[in-house]
Amino acid sequence: MSLTAFLAYAIALGIAAAIPGPGVAALVGRALGTGFARSVPMLLGLAVGDVIYLTLAIAGLAFIAKAFATAFLVIKLAGAAYLLWLAWRFWTQGIAIQEVEKSAGRRDGIASFLAGLAVTLGNPKTIVFYMAILPAVMDLGAVTLAGYGVLVLLTFLVLFAVLLPYIALAARARMVFTDPRALRRLNRSAALAMTGAAGWIVARG
Repeated sequence: MSLTAFLAYAIALGIAAAIPGPGVAALVGRALGTGFARSVPMLLGLAVGDVIYLTLAIAGLAFIAKAFATAFLVIKLAGAAYLLWLAWRFWTQGIAIQEVEKSAGRRDGIASFLAGLAVTLGNPKTIVFYMAILPAVMDLGAVTLAGYGVLVLLTFLVLFAVLLPYIALAARARMVFTDPRALRRLNRSAALAMTGAAGWIVARG
C-alpha cells in the first residue's frame, strides 16, 4: 500500500470521528460525570470497535454484518441501556467533585470499555463508514498483512488524537465546578448527553 492510501484513510477517519455522534456524546457525558481517567477506557472500547469493522471490511466480510443483524441489534441495545443507566445514576446521584481524583476500579474500567465497544458496534455512522465509504477511499483488496497492521495503528492514533481533546475539555469543565449546585447541573448535563447518545443509537439504523 502507498503512503497516499494510508494518508487518505487517516484523513477520512479523522473527519468521520470529529463529526459529533453518539460516540462523542457518550464520551463527553462520561467525562463530565466521572472525569478524564475513567473516560479513557470508553475511548479504547470505541477504537476497538472501529478495528473490528475495519477487519470485516478488509476481509470482505460485509455480509457478516447483515447475517448477524440480530446480534448487532442486541449489542446496540445493550450499549444504549448502559448509557441510560449511567444517565440515571448521574441525574439522581451525581458524583462528588472529590471522587473525580480517585482512580477507576477494575470493574468500572471494564464496564466503560464494554460500553464504548457497544456504542461503536451499534453506531450506524461507523457501519456506513467502514462498509460503504472506506471501499471508495482505498482499494481494500490491495491491503497486505503489514498494511493491515499499519491501518490498525492509524485507527488508534487518529481516534485518540481526535477524541481525547473532547474528553480533556469535558473533564476540565467538570473540575472548574466546585459549587454543589453547579456540580449538580453539570452531572445532569452529563445525564442528558448520555441519554441523547442512547436515543441516537436506538433511533438510527
